[in-house]
Amino acid sequence: MRSEPTVRPLAQPAKADLRAWLAALAQRGDLAVAHEGVPLADALAAIAKRTERDKAVLFPRPGGHAVPVVANLFTRRAWVADSLGIDEHDLLPRFLAAAADPLPCVEVTGAGAQEVVHTDVDLLKLLPIPKHNELDSGPYITAGLMIARNPRTGAQNVSIHRCQISGPNRIGVLLLPRHTRAYYRMAAEAGTALEIAIVIGVHPALLLASQAIAALDVDEMEIAGALLGRPVEVVKCRTNAVRVPADAEIVLEGRILPGVREPEGPFGEFPQYYGPRALREVIEIDAVTHRRHPIFHTIVGGSFEHLVLGGVPREATLLQHLKRSFPNVLDVRLTTGGTCRYHLAVKIDKLSPGEPKNIIMCAFGGHYDIKQVIVVDKDVDISVPEQIEWAVATRFQADRDMVLVAGAQGSKLDPSSDEGMSAKLGLDATAPLTDDPMAFRRIHVMGEEAVDLDTALVKDPNAAFARIIAQMP
Repeated sequence: MRSEPTVRPLAQPAKADLRAWLAALAQRGDLAVAHEGVPLADALAAIAKRTERDKAVLFPRPGGHAVPVVANLFTRRAWVADSLGIDEHDLLPRFLAAAADPLPCVEVTGAGAQEVVHTDVDLLKLLPIPKHNELDSGPYITAGLMIARNPRTGAQNVSIHRCQISGPNRIGVLLLPRHTRAYYRMAAEAGTALEIAIVIGVHPALLLASQAIAALDVDEMEIAGALLGRPVEVVKCRTNAVRVPADAEIVLEGRILPGVREPEGPFGEFPQYYGPRALREVIEIDAVTHRRHPIFHTIVGGSFEHLVLGGVPREATLLQHLKRSFPNVLDVRLTTGGTCRYHLAVKIDKLSPGEPKNIIMCAFGGHYDIKQVIVVDKDVDISVPEQIEWAVATRFQADRDMVLVAGAQGSKLDPSSDEGMSAKLGLDATAPLTDDPMAFRRIHVMGEEAVDLDTALVKDPNAAFARIIAQMP
């Protein structure tokens, strides 16, 4: 049986929470605020989608609800690094280090997350839960950390699942064949419900850690602690034994019912198609706790936030996987156009002919979702899609540099697959090794990197242009 975390009284509120991150965004001009009263059905998501590449958005009194909603916390990959206080180049190494050396949580006896307690639960009255995409079956909780407790060992797992509001205290949930489902089966075999909590409104580090590809019984909140450089403070739920972040905005305490299935879906998913309607597991909520004036976080299905949040942890895992066999792999990127799941770019310091094809095959084995791999040289910036396309255009020949694998396992959410059966495509877009130093040398303008545009260009170009025209004969 896993030992419980050390209990100590709650000291000062944690500095790194959702509100601290929103304050940082506001201070630097990256937080927009909508007008009061934006409807929760469709309109809120529409505004979030229009701003998803530029701004986080706070919605006061959405649909007349007292609780505000925030969206677009991860509109850019760089924001993920910013929330951890690091440079974007250090993001994957930091994540790998945190996953390798998690920091145990510290249990406290009081928490902001439990300032207000509701046991008479009507979710749509208590919380401003939006409907996102046009054909979604109704309101969904999309940014809730589902914390499940292993019924045999007491270890916890943290993940994110789409949660359809099906009744006043009832939620339909999609459980993919991962750790939460494994815990659910253990509980069902014992004839009991699985105790869970759905946590809404946390620091970005906890959302990021929830997507780690970790072993069963590894608590992702401990990975979050290592990302933050301090233990995550947790508190025991009021109605079950699950431990939740003490500074969370909102907590739903409940149980996944054994043997119960109800219709759930359709729902707009990360491939930017709808996940189908089907019979799914059901959660019954026993209590809702929250801070005195909580903030509700939502993620629009298929948005940039959805893609980036899932992409970064997978990149870290794939980088580690590839480096075990190929230390000359320098970086990886799951591209946005490939839904941050299906298309992988790999940057290498090429050492021998044929090596990129081995790396392609290794990448396919890293995660079944990977559908296309492009391997490029170290002079290509894989954060820039145009540079990847340039490498394919100038260094790839289909009859020589392509790897095709038919009938492999892929993503069931890919509508082009056959119930998850998919083809895999690899492209070796690296330059051939040659003794001719000019054969594949990229052109370069001397001094380009040193140019300071603030000093090189005038501050008022319109006035300068007018003066130049006036001085012409």
